[in-house]
Order: sequence, then structure tokens, then C-alpha cells
Amino acid sequence: MTAQPCRTYHNQWLSLTNTLCMKRTFFRVILGVCSFFPLVASAQNNLNGQPLNVPTSSVPFLNFTPDARSGALGDAGVALGDADANSVFWNPSKLVFAKESKGVALSYTPWLRNLIGDMYYTYLSGYSKVGKNTAISGSLLYFDLGTVDFTTANGVAAGTFNSREYAITASVSQRLSETFSLAASFKYLNSNLAAGSSSPGLKPGSTAAAEISAYYHDEARDNATGKGVGWAFGGMISNLGGRLNYGGTQSYFIPTNLRLGTCLTLFADQYNKFNFVLDANKLMVPTPNYQTVNGQLVNVNANKNYFDSIFGSFADAPGGFSEELKEITLSTGVEYWYNDQFAARVGYFNESNEKGGRKYVTTGIGLRLQQRFGVDFSYLIPVKQGSPLADTFRISLVFNFAKGNGIGGDDEALNDEN
Repeated sequence: MTAQPCRTYHNQWLSLTNTLCMKRTFFRVILGVCSFFPLVASAQNNLNGQPLNVPTSSVPFLNFTPDARSGALGDAGVALGDADANSVFWNPSKLVFAKESKGVALSYTPWLRNLIGDMYYTYLSGYSKVGKNTAISGSLLYFDLGTVDFTTANGVAAGTFNSREYAITASVSQRLSETFSLAASFKYLNSNLAAGSSSPGLKPGSTAAAEISAYYHDEARDNATGKGVGWAFGGMISNLGGRLNYGGTQSYFIPTNLRLGTCLTLFADQYNKFNFVLDANKLMVPTPNYQTVNGQLVNVNANKNYFDSIFGSFADAPGGFSEELKEITLSTGVEYWYNDQFAARVGYFNESNEKGGRKYVTTGIGLRLQQRFGVDFSYLIPVKQGSPLADTFRISLVFNFAKGNGIGGDDEALNDEN
């Protein structure tokens, strides 16, 4: 098997491993770390023989959807209401409006299970309110890429290794008004793809990152009938941090991401409500721009400095503004709740064919028992046959421990903290 399906990781591994030759089991690393969005596009050339400009990064698992609720809504969640512990990933600023004062969530996702049987990622998160206007939270995202068999260029066995990556996040959220809140997060991430194998030059890549998020929500509802409407807006910049180095001469961008979204809630009565969610995501890493330099095809955006790369990612596509728009992925979904105890969900994820081509439908259900315990399940259905993401499912357990102050907040609560 060749590592060509992901150009970024192919070049990275060539520079790191030198003489190592990876057999079929190395391909699992390529598949896992690339999340398959470059698999459709970056390995191919356009009609003129030039490589397609698909932004890629190291450790893309940082942007994998970890929980089943948002996984059933087309991977949308930045403005989704009824916050629980999974909001640490999507938008921790929502946690100050959570109905309960403490909560924990655990999620599990077998990854590419139709191709490779021992890859998975799991997500553990929790939060606690501190006073009435502040919440602290934390999470662990762990990605196990399974066992990789190494061979030398001569085909001689060179040992095995269990590739793995993880990220630890701590967040502080603060409510600034009855309807608006902010949060700041600090993250440490570690990517150990092959350190400890037969190549002594390899080492784990690690770095720190920061995240900022904001959330606004309000509603107009009749207390007698329960009918009304609610609306929310959320935004988050995640994974603002340094590059990763695996022991070679090159360092690689982490997947800094801008996520903006909205949620419209329709309350049919006291028992039935619908959430309509929409998220837009933009990967804030340089768009590859291949030009001929001294007779060779070179990506001129590969070695830009950090700030030019991150903040210039909105205007560095060779095709201009129209190409930048194609780098925005859209996630949308509809969630129905009955009596806050049973939920049915459906969603859709769309990515431009020129930027990876991921398109899939998602669906799922959720159950809550007396608001103390919940379980969510989601299932992914690709639009195109043969997708490696086919049959992806997620399962999440949600635990709530104490009743909080409820969503909304009052002026007295804010004044007590000030």
C-alpha cells in the first residue's frame, strides 16, 4: 500500500522515517489521521495535471465529532441548546446556562470499522458550576490508531507499535448577562505515531493550544401554553497553537478551526419542541498553492509564519474568494424532543467536491431518565457508495448530578457575583 492518499502525511512520514517501509498496516495511520477528507481530493490532480488545493493539517482528530447527539445532527453543535458535558468540545461558554450544576459525559466511536477493526476514539468530559455565573470544565479526547507493523526497505520485520493521540482541555466559562457568555480554554495535545519503533529519530509530537468561544441565546414563550420560539448564536475558534514536530526538520500545523452556528427552537407546547441547527466551519490553515519554482512544483504556502498562516487562511486560496467559500463545510440538523425525555434526530454534512467531497446523512435517537442519566446514539450514511466512513456510529452516556439554576438567569444572580 502507498501513502499517497494523504500528501501531507506522506511527506511527513517520509521525512521522519527515512528508511522505514510501511506495509498494509501503515495505511491505517494514513486513513486515521487524515479523516478521509483529503482522500478524495488531495491524492488526485485536476484536468491540467496540477494538484488540487485541499487544506490539510496534522492531528485532525482534534476536530472529530466526539458525541452522538451532534453526530446525529450532521456534526453541528456550537449553538445547540440544552448544554451538557459535551459542550466542552463544541462551545464551553454554553455551560453557564446548563440546567444542571454538574455533569459528566462519555462517548465512544469505532473509527473506519469496515476497513480496520482496532481503531477508535473516545471522549470523556465534565463540568461544574462555580457560583451562578461561572463554570469550569475539562475533557480528554483519545484516539487509538491501532497496532502498526513496521518493515525495513528490504521487507524485514522491524517491530510493531500502537499509534495513539490525545488532547486534554481545561475551560473557564463566564456569564456576562442574562443571555450572553464567553469562555476560554487551554489544551495540551500529544501525537505519538511511531516513537519507540525501530527508528530512533522519531519522537512524539506535542504542543499547547488555546480556544475562545461565545454564546448568545434568548426566547419568547407563553407560560400558559408553552408555545414560543427560541434562538441562539454561537462561535468558537479552536486549536490556536503551535506546530507539531516529530523529530525531523519540519513542523506541521494543527487544525485551527473557526466554527459559527445558530439554533432556532420551536416550542409546539409544554411537551414538544424542535431544534433547527446550522454550523459553518473553516479550517484556519494555509491552502496549498503549488507553483513551479526552479523547474519543480512547490507549495509556496508551506513555510509561511504562524500568524500569516492562520489569519491569512481566509484569503490565501489560489482561486480567490470563490475558492475560499468552497473551504467552508456546512452542518445542519433537526432535533425533536418529547417532554425532554426522548429525542429523534437527523442531519446532513456537506463539503465541496473540490475540497474533499465528504457528504453524508446522519440520524440518531436520545433518551433521558429524570434528567439524571441519558444515552445518545448516532449513525452515519454516506451519500456516495464506497465511502470509508460508511456505518460509522457513536454512542454517548450523559450523567447529571445536581439541579442547577436553569437556563436563562436573572439579574440577581449576576449581581451576586459582581
